[in-house]
Amino acid sequence: MSTRVLHAVTGRLSLRPPQAESLIKLARALDAAPELLGHERDVSAILSTLKAEFSTLEDFERDFPSLCFALATGVGKTRLMGAFISYLHAAYGYKHFFVLAPNLTIYDKLIRDFSDTTGPKYVFKGIADFAVEAPEVITGETYEQKGDLVSQAIDAPVQINIFNISKINSEVRGGKAPKIKRLSEYLGQSYFEYLAGLPDLVLIMDESHRYRASAGIRALNELKPLLGLELTATPFTEGTKGPVPFKNVVMDYPLARAMEDGFVKEPAAVTQRNFDAKAHSAEELEKIK
Repeated sequence: MSTRVLHAVTGRLSLRPPQAESLIKLARALDAAPELLGHERDVSAILSTLKAEFSTLEDFERDFPSLCFALATGVGKTRLMGAFISYLHAAYGYKHFFVLAPNLTIYDKLIRDFSDTTGPKYVFKGIADFAVEAPEVITGETYEQKGDLVSQAIDAPVQINIFNISKINSEVRGGKAPKIKRLSEYLGQSYFEYLAGLPDLVLIMDESHRYRASAGIRALNELKPLLGLELTATPFTEGTKGPVPFKNVVMDYPLARAMEDGFVKEPAAVTQRNFDAKAHSAEELEKIK
């Protein structure tokens, strides 16, 4: 474990205790199973090692190692994503990250928080390396022009790809391939092939409970990243017989603890008179909420 880097990231990003605890658990996982850093590995052996490290971990639930950090809404999952990226880059030299947003509203917010270096919620504020050269943010609208295929061979900046899974889900309806898998004349191959060929790709899934079993995420599983990091306030999916808990949770900081620690205020129920949810699209409902 790179204790110096861990303390530096925690201090410079002013991480709250649950955020700092999450970062420590990621560092512990990498320390306990260094095979996570390589492509030639036995995923089942890594799982056995990490199950001994984390009592709540039962299964990765994917073909690649994937760890879930369940933090209550309001604690700061976006800042934690920035901490994960900062630590992995400073401690291990990781340069390529793929961040999934659940819908257009959060997608736009993530792009803003990761790219607006002067904004109040910029996630890397205080990280010296990124003050010199900010990470390159590549989005679902710009990837065909910004893919840097020689970034593995030169000292390129960190690349953060941000995509909207709801858009990918709409593209794969009827068994179609998502646009990201189509040949790009600029790249000479599909952007998906480019990403899948990277030696250090880390997949970060925001609000992963919303799309865990969707067709879009099944398509993206073929990226075979080195590591998956899931963030959610709701570590379960709704099944026919009730909630189905995630099996890969390594950090659980529920709403009750967040309220006790003062990070979240006492909730109040708010209703809207004569409101008909069926009259609104999913994106409109998200904005209203």
